[in-house]
Amino acid sequence: MARRCELTGKAVLTGNNVSHAHRKTRRRFLPNLCNVTLQSETLKKTVKLTVSASALRSVEHRGGLDGFLLKASDDELSLKAKRLKRELKKAQVPEAQAS
Repeated sequence: MARRCELTGKAVLTGNNVSHAHRKTRRRFLPNLCNVTLQSETLKKTVKLTVSASALRSVEHRGGLDGFLLKASDDELSLKAKRLKRELKKAQVPEAQAS
């Protein structure tokens, strides 16, 4: 499993540990990832995703998974999230025509 957020694309960063003697050794900065189950109101189903804690806050701020996916760009989404976004757009077209 890649250490990457499926919604924002946040991944592992690398840098240096710097000691008091100013010796530099390589280190990794890991994202704060959580395995969550989110609900899509439009599709009426639940989805399991690996999401960073900050992305989870953004999902709640934008009004749920549907709102987040519709505003997100395809570049940062995982393959699973892109498929969900495509399904959401297809499900919204019939709703717009019915209104």
